[in-house]
Amino acid sequence: MVSSDVGDFIKLLSGGFKLCAFVVGLIVLPFVIAAHKERRRKQAAAMSAKARELSLKFSESANSRIARMVQYLDSLNVNNGRDRYALNVVEGSFDGHPVAVFDYHYATTGEWWWPPSWKIRNYLSIILVDLGRDFPELIIGPEGGGLFQKIAEAFGGGDIDFESYEFSEQFDVRSKDKKFAYDFCNAQMIEYLLDQRGLSLEVDKSSLAMGYENMHDVSRIRQRLASLVEIRSRMPDYLFADAHV
Repeated sequence: MVSSDVGDFIKLLSGGFKLCAFVVGLIVLPFVIAAHKERRRKQAAAMSAKARELSLKFSESANSRIARMVQYLDSLNVNNGRDRYALNVVEGSFDGHPVAVFDYHYATTGEWWWPPSWKIRNYLSIILVDLGRDFPELIIGPEGGGLFQKIAEAFGGGDIDFESYEFSEQFDVRSKDKKFAYDFCNAQMIEYLLDQRGLSLEVDKSSLAMGYENMHDVSRIRQRLASLVEIRSRMPDYLFADAHV
């Protein structure tokens, strides 16, 4: 009898807690939505201003060219999400190379009991250079966790080793085409990447891209574009003379 009363009391407390949470949620939710909209508005304004500063074009949504270039990127397929789209797209020519910079949204469902279909908005930020021709898939990133670890797990396969022990220790390199991986990670490239510890990048089709968690830190876009263009410049010329499909 006592245990039954305790059980009823616990159920009563649980019900009261859920009711309180429901009421608090109703109060807080409009503020959360308003804060998210304001965050998106400020990010769009900052990206637009950065585009003007870099003499690039700005669009709040992706066009068909961007959609085609990013459809194979593992950086955008590391989580099971929905409502996927690029936004705050900045594109044009940077140091003579066609580039694109954008934020990327995908939604997941929260694990809380209320509301049952709570949408969590997640963001990535992408910078890419259009290589002008297709290449085998290649991913390079730091050993350890973070976004790159998710990409590596999705990609599968084993880490490729290089003659440079330091490089092999610092970076995880994966590709189904080892020759391309060795050609890409030449001595000049390895030297540069070792000076850029923590950098993650991938080549897929005609895109050379770097991905980061969360929306762009606008103050770092120029630096990141310069870094990606430098990586492109260290790709051997013969790679563009030979066909890679």
